[in-house]
Amino acid sequence: MVEASNSVTINRSPQEVFAFISDGTTNPLWRAGVLEIEHRSGTGVGAIYRQRVRGPGGRPIAADYEITRYEPPRLLAFRTIAGPARPEGEFSIDTAPGGASQVTFRLWWKPIGMKRFMTPMVGKTMRTEVAALQEMKEAIERG
Repeated sequence: MVEASNSVTINRSPQEVFAFISDGTTNPLWRAGVLEIEHRSGTGVGAIYRQRVRGPGGRPIAADYEITRYEPPRLLAFRTIAGPARPEGEFSIDTAPGGASQVTFRLWWKPIGMKRFMTPMVGKTMRTEVAALQEMKEAIERG
């Protein structure tokens, strides 16, 4: 299994942070690799977002995802439903001192069969994704 995680304190309430995270259309504001995204269907658990991300060589690849847990304002989990690698992930939000939010972003992926050869590349991408939590912090705090 490949895993990556990162945590950051955001100077906004858990409710504000959850609202930002749960709106997948905000992804391009903090994830540099997102080329396009649109909400396709549903709300809460079962919501689906169609997403294209920058893949190897800069070519666009599908990375659509579905919300699997929706527990405002504390937890949002998802699974990737399109693309060559299909990690799962979650955002957990805890109250930090002064009404701020402690956010942890975790990704995991269990490669099967020939996809094991993708492990180094996918692991690097996952580490980059969770490191982008700092950009999320900046985007949310800018308003």
